[in-house]
Amino acid sequence: MQSEYTTTKSIANMPTSTDTQFDILLYGATSFVGKIMITYLANLPQDGFSWAIAGRDEQKLIALKTKHNLASLPHFVADASDEAALTALSEKTKVIISTVGPYALYGETLVRVCAKTGTDYCDLTGEPQWIKAMLDKYENDAKASGARIINSAGFDSIPSDLGVYLSQHLAIEKTGLPAEHIKMRVRKIKGGASGGTIASMLNVMKEVGENPKLRKMLVNPYILCGADNPFHVRQKNHKSAEFDKELGIWTMPFVMAAINERIVHRSNLLLNAKYGKAFKYDEAMSSKTASTAWITTLGLGAFVGAASFSPLRHILANYILPKPGEGPSPSEQENGMYDMRFYATLSNGEKQVVQVTGDRDPGYGSTAKMLSQVALCLSRDVPELEGGFWTPAAGLGDKLMERLKLHAGVVVSEMH
Repeated sequence: MQSEYTTTKSIANMPTSTDTQFDILLYGATSFVGKIMITYLANLPQDGFSWAIAGRDEQKLIALKTKHNLASLPHFVADASDEAALTALSEKTKVIISTVGPYALYGETLVRVCAKTGTDYCDLTGEPQWIKAMLDKYENDAKASGARIINSAGFDSIPSDLGVYLSQHLAIEKTGLPAEHIKMRVRKIKGGASGGTIASMLNVMKEVGENPKLRKMLVNPYILCGADNPFHVRQKNHKSAEFDKELGIWTMPFVMAAINERIVHRSNLLLNAKYGKAFKYDEAMSSKTASTAWITTLGLGAFVGAASFSPLRHILANYILPKPGEGPSPSEQENGMYDMRFYATLSNGEKQVVQVTGDRDPGYGSTAKMLSQVALCLSRDVPELEGGFWTPAAGLGDKLMERLKLHAGVVVSEMH
């Protein structure tokens, strides 16, 4: 399908450094997902793309290269707070991938550098409060320099973002109007959590505890759309188990909805409200039985409650949950998967279902492939895209969908 959403990036705003050596540079290569990405990138057809890795510990970088027989792979050392070192890195590459989280603690300097130098950037953050802070501080810089910044370019939030993107394209193609309401339901999911993701979640809880105003900000579905956005429709927030009469299934809260729904609404903003100003979108997990839905809901509530209380949060982080650098085993990644469905009733009454499937565990095996392909898409496929903070769907759309299908085991398609 032809994208109708692209904008033009002027040649004057293209990065001008004559020192650019690489298509992509992976910063945070020794992180849990960074290590998976090295394996993936090393095994991609090396059809002309060049890459390098970077991090703060040279010995760990060298050990990684040795393990993967990548002795000739360039590596660089830079601390996440060293602006001069990160600026030097940005001048060597078209795109920087950042896997250094929690981003609210370690991510800002690199975003500032990329926004100011015109270097494209992508990450896998699921921290909406941090994305909002980066938008407020650096969106104008990115637009001026030509840097294309794409946050949440992993399991949160590519499947949700592209699932809605295709759903609305099909709805408009069939009826001339977008669907007013889309429900995403996770039908199947298999995969584990890593210490990095858990650390990010616990840090959000810590920030909320220290700043009560943040709680109100985080429940705003349009937090990433700016104060003058045109959207005012009340959105559904799945807080407990319930039976969805329309779909005939039990549902329960989906922990990723807090970031995914906000990215989808930002896509709608960036696409000039193509989904409609009154568009409603909600996410939940499906369950075969009421008991499973309620048990899962209560378990999630207990975790959030414990993580919100400082002493219990400390115990969870230090003695119970996986620590940064820990995560699913290679076999767990290989055997993981997900199946997400996007249900819509079109303006002519027709029922439409779009499916997004992934062939690895969502948070790591699949995320590593998606984030890599976002970086390659930025470096090779969208020279016309102008600078600014984009979402995967609004910035890369059809080209990213095709890449994910061909190279990442992620398929976005209509169900018949």
